[in-house]
Amino acid sequence: MNELKDLSDINRQLADQRPEDIIRWAIDLDKETIVTTNFGPYEAVILHMATRIKPNLPVVWIDSGYNTPETYLTAGRIIQDLDLNLHVFMPEMTAARRDALMGGIPEVDSEEHDEFTRQVKIEPFQRALATMQPEVWLTAIRREQTAFRHGLDVVSHGPNNVLKVAPLLNWNEADMERYRQEHDLPQVSNYFDPTKVIGNRECGLHTMAS
Repeated sequence: MNELKDLSDINRQLADQRPEDIIRWAIDLDKETIVTTNFGPYEAVILHMATRIKPNLPVVWIDSGYNTPETYLTAGRIIQDLDLNLHVFMPEMTAARRDALMGGIPEVDSEEHDEFTRQVKIEPFQRALATMQPEVWLTAIRREQTAFRHGLDVVSHGPNNVLKVAPLLNWNEADMERYRQEHDLPQVSNYFDPTKVIGNRECGLHTMAS
């Protein structure tokens, strides 16, 4: 990935491109590529876009074990409808055992919650990177979601020297809903991320050091 070390020109070139064109650019790099998902709201959008371009694209799901029943049911529909090449990575400890040891989900912004996040999100993701060994990572993050994401570029260097590509970075929720309705994609309404708890917090994946 040395030829892509300086990303400023690339980001200028992709700044006004459609998400589908950014995905196609990433796939055309002919590198080992994954797309990650949490099967939360609007996740079907990037999965639909990406698999229309490359149907067998590996899809990585970090399943924390704390998803709502609706999330698991909606995930099943998306997996089946899009015929996803799915790879699931879960924490090494079950949610029930962790709840017993930690007394449930720890308070946010505490050392205990940092350890909780490491166990249920960071460690499984690091294991996914080590197993899949991707060179390019497609992610559905958008600027409007958090203050941290507002300052990101479409293409950046991620953990393990992976090239992180955010095709939907400049889209807003109305754009996502329009695409979802146009393609009749499933949508989860009752979703909960225990590592974020509230919507405008980071889950930890996108703040990992490159």
